[in-house]
Amino acid sequence: MPRLSGDTEAEAADASASWRALGTLVQLVVTQPACLAEARQLLTRDLAEVDAACSRFRADSEIRALAGGRPQPVSPLLAEAIGVALRAARLTDGDVDPTVGAAMSAAGYDRNFEKMEPNGPALALTVRQVPGWREVSLDGQTLTMRAGIQLDLGATAKAWAADRAAARIAAATGSGVLVSLGGDIAVAGPPPAAGWRIRVQDVTGSPGDPPAGPYALIAIRDGGLATSSTAARRWQRGGDVLHHILDPRTGLPAEPVWRTVSVAAGSCADANAASTAAVIRGRRALGWLAGLGLPARLVDATGVVFTVAGWPDESEGHQR
Repeated sequence: MPRLSGDTEAEAADASASWRALGTLVQLVVTQPACLAEARQLLTRDLAEVDAACSRFRADSEIRALAGGRPQPVSPLLAEAIGVALRAARLTDGDVDPTVGAAMSAAGYDRNFEKMEPNGPALALTVRQVPGWREVSLDGQTLTMRAGIQLDLGATAKAWAADRAAARIAAATGSGVLVSLGGDIAVAGPPPAAGWRIRVQDVTGSPGDPPAGPYALIAIRDGGLATSSTAARRWQRGGDVLHHILDPRTGLPAEPVWRTVSVAAGSCADANAASTAAVIRGRRALGWLAGLGLPARLVDATGVVFTVAGWPDESEGHQR
């Protein structure tokens, strides 16, 4: 997922730290300052383990060693990550599909985004449906998938990692905790009295900077919040502007109907699946999110803000 400004406001917490990992900004906030060092150690270890298991940009990662065409054992951690990806595919009717790996590489996203050239020669991109998540079967720690499939967990892994780490830190320390991985936010444990106050805006920026453009200041007490964007993680090839959210039915970047979509849900993984699927669904996403009862903020390509299912107006605060 891209780094987007669902940024926490420092006034809502007692202690925080930030650094970079998984190619994105990591933000950790705890309600008990004495727990910060332990929480950071736990989060650093968790993210290193996730990277080693799930990164398609590391030659030595477990996911890069997978081969289709036969059942193969996977580690408990990778099995959990793949299970989350398959659940997201099922809940979104295939809009979020982990079999887009080859299509991602064909579109030029074949290395960590920070190492990608922003401009390059034209690519011969053609419409081609990806293999499809139903070609992947996970039975416990045994994975079976069709030969030639390249898994990409980029649409789900960071949100799942945020959920996993927040829960583990809260259980180990007893502190309330917020984990943000590139703006995909999970909270666990006892929240601050006023909830976790989070600023959601369309323009990427530092949490300490004044908001640029329309924004919403909301508060959550549990679950998660995620933002998906066609305006971040963009690159050009032969004059064509591409982005990282692919439509599995075409293997091409989704039409940029929405610049950003932010969703609150019972977990960051569910919020992220919904926000990513909404980008792919375009205008149909409004009715879909409303039907699911998921509070969401959608900003179209012209900057017009739409909200559904109780998301507050830009001038309001909101507690979920």
